[in-house]
Amino acid sequence: MFKNMIVYRIAESWQGDLQVLEDALQKTVFAECGATQERSVGWVPPRGEQHGPLAESVAGQWVMRFMSESKMLPASVLNRKVNEKAEHIEKTEGRKPGKKEKKDLKDEAKLDLLPMAFTKQGAMWVWIDSQARTLVLDTSAQGRADEIVTLLVEGLPGFALALVDTQTSPQAAMAHWLMTQEPPAGFNIDRECELKAADESKAVVRYARHPLDIDEVRQHIEHGKMPTKLAMTWDDRVSFVLTEGLQIKKIALLDAVMDGQSQDDGGFDTDVTIATGELSRLIPDLIEALGGEGRTGLGEGLPASLSTKPAETLPVRLAQGRSQGTVTGPAAAPADTAPEEAPF
Repeated sequence: MFKNMIVYRIAESWQGDLQVLEDALQKTVFAECGATQERSVGWVPPRGEQHGPLAESVAGQWVMRFMSESKMLPASVLNRKVNEKAEHIEKTEGRKPGKKEKKDLKDEAKLDLLPMAFTKQGAMWVWIDSQARTLVLDTSAQGRADEIVTLLVEGLPGFALALVDTQTSPQAAMAHWLMTQEPPAGFNIDRECELKAADESKAVVRYARHPLDIDEVRQHIEHGKMPTKLAMTWDDRVSFVLTEGLQIKKIALLDAVMDGQSQDDGGFDTDVTIATGELSRLIPDLIEALGGEGRTGLGEGLPASLSTKPAETLPVRLAQGRSQGTVTGPAAAPADTAPEEAPF
């Protein structure tokens, strides 16, 4: 059900109410793109039932589904249409369109082409654990996560969030685990890793389906290449890839989770119960493995439009933390380095 996770901590002051959440989501119900509409977003019933609730509660966990639709309009097709319009003006009026007029022609061409364009849809699971006070988004793309966060924070009174932050940065922890080959209790290191140099060379070394308990990996780290991704397994039940930005990718439930489950047990409720049951135990164990939470305040790591803190103060705070010998996790939203990897 969940293939990726970006995890936020919800403020303790927020009093969660399922009906209030449902009412807020109803203000942004998904509708397909109109003839000349380039993109549309909104909430859809997570069960897939028409006119069903937009927020479902299963075993105490609240699950939603966010949908987006965009028109596929290749740049080459658009440019060809603009050139045709420009050539028509040149032939009929004996002049070439200026820069501003060409911009208007581009907008006009887009409106002409959008009704004929193919559409592409994508959906994202959104999960609120009201007891653990976490918001989990099924994406590894920070930009897409920001869109959801903006809608929820603006639509729910008192709904304050912060990206989960840890005392030890994932990158420092992954480097230590690879150097010592001693992962934290309950975790195993798997056979996938990416190491990247911090210097001007930006050299990258990737291992796939390859043992990582070798001198070569340790030498790369000693020479300045730091891990940006590391495949791991938790409790022999869930495999995943941890990133330097504390994003969790390529989540897979292993055979141990499905043992004892009947093939007839499938369905929305069962899928939600199994997925949230496993991941709600994985998340705190991973945070503990990274030294526990080290959040500096709710609201950090949010989209710029929702942040009240001056942007220039953040690097200063991080620099001060380093000078005091502390290592922090993603107090700010990590860069979206691979937006196309996400299923949404």
